[in-house]
Amino acid sequence: MTNWIPDPTQGQGPLYARIADQIEQAIMDGVLAVGTKLPPQRNLAFDIGVTIGTVGRAYTLVRERGLVSGEVGRGTYVLDKPESRPAEQSDPLTASLAGTRPINAPSGKLRFDSTAAPDIGQGATLEILLGQITREHQSDIASYARNFPDHWFEAGSQWLAKGNFRPAPDCIVPTLGAHAGAVAVIAAVTAPGDKIAFENLTYSQISRSAGLIGRRQVLMESDHLGLIPEDFERVCAQQHPKLAFLMPAAQNPTVITLSLERRQAIVDIARRHGVWLLEDDLYGAMTGDPTPLLAELAPERTFLVGGLSKSVAAGVRGGWVACPPHFSQRIRIAHKMVSGGMPFLLAELCARLVLTGEGQRLREYGIAEIRLREQMAREIFSGLDFNSHPHVPFLWLKLPEPWLSGTFKNAALAEGVLVDDEDEFKAGRIDRVFHRARIGFSSPQNREEVRHGFETLRRLLDSGRTGYDSFA
Repeated sequence: MTNWIPDPTQGQGPLYARIADQIEQAIMDGVLAVGTKLPPQRNLAFDIGVTIGTVGRAYTLVRERGLVSGEVGRGTYVLDKPESRPAEQSDPLTASLAGTRPINAPSGKLRFDSTAAPDIGQGATLEILLGQITREHQSDIASYARNFPDHWFEAGSQWLAKGNFRPAPDCIVPTLGAHAGAVAVIAAVTAPGDKIAFENLTYSQISRSAGLIGRRQVLMESDHLGLIPEDFERVCAQQHPKLAFLMPAAQNPTVITLSLERRQAIVDIARRHGVWLLEDDLYGAMTGDPTPLLAELAPERTFLVGGLSKSVAAGVRGGWVACPPHFSQRIRIAHKMVSGGMPFLLAELCARLVLTGEGQRLREYGIAEIRLREQMAREIFSGLDFNSHPHVPFLWLKLPEPWLSGTFKNAALAEGVLVDDEDEFKAGRIDRVFHRARIGFSSPQNREEVRHGFETLRRLLDSGRTGYDSFA
């Protein structure tokens, strides 16, 4: 292990590029000899006062330059000096080396309309695991994934476990993310024309996907404590839905977590009316909430979906469904029909992330970063009404007078910040107006960007009627 550390105040370009350049120079000058072990990312980040994600990107960059190599559990080591290395190619996925604009974000805009897992250096871990998989499974990668090995199901069982609940591996279906898993469940247990119950505010992409394949939406009322069981009962009695989509913990976008009493009431109602339950625990799994899952209270009728997008890496479109007994084969076939099937490389990567412990490690790092950003939100939006949770990457902000949700979204866009208005989360047309916006804060590359975005939004909120001119 070396005592040498880079100085991030020196050089040009983003912090991670400066650190990578200094590592390269130290290798070329012999300061970092062949075989030297670089400091662990977490230690170096602490020593030089930057985020783990910044160090992770720097290590990835020097690895891409052929200067170091590393394996999970061993560390990162200096390789033989290359006599020369090819000029770096322009890659549209990484061409923002001189800036930090997320992919697909409009030029110059801060992305506060996404809740993907924050960048905490996942790339280095994924590179190592992918390298191992490609070396060990060349023939499997070259073909379709026709046979699913047992450890893919074991990984899903571990990842979806919570409290006293752990689904049996033979009830698990690996999927292309939680969204694909949810759509597969809807396609498998309902038919065109069937009704599906949604909260009036929810992750509306599932509602839209259900409509696209011919299912009809019916809406349920919620209050400050979440879904109202009595209204669920009314919808079941009058509309006869086949399935209900619910997010009982850290609901998107309200951040509300249902009490055990309401969960038990919902389960009892679903049993009386023969309604399937589709439980999305993507954010709930990050909160540490000890309340039993619907899947634990009603395992015979609940499909539990979860994945890696919010807590590990959104670019890894991996997830799992835990099914009621004897339903896994049906959901697996439906998933293949609606998604095209599970590629070997992705399923193996997701399994290794879980079974090596790397997924949990990255989740813990990500939650630590989210916690710091949520604290910043509490500071900057102090005095305003909003829902948040220290482990959840968004807040549900009540807009002060005279702001309307859509107008605020447009005003924020004019100031360079993308946010989601309340209409984005309406599962169907409703008369109720909430005057709220969802502010996601995990996508900006660093806390300085987060603070700048928060402060921009706060100034806008405080400006009232003078904050926006539509030029109509």
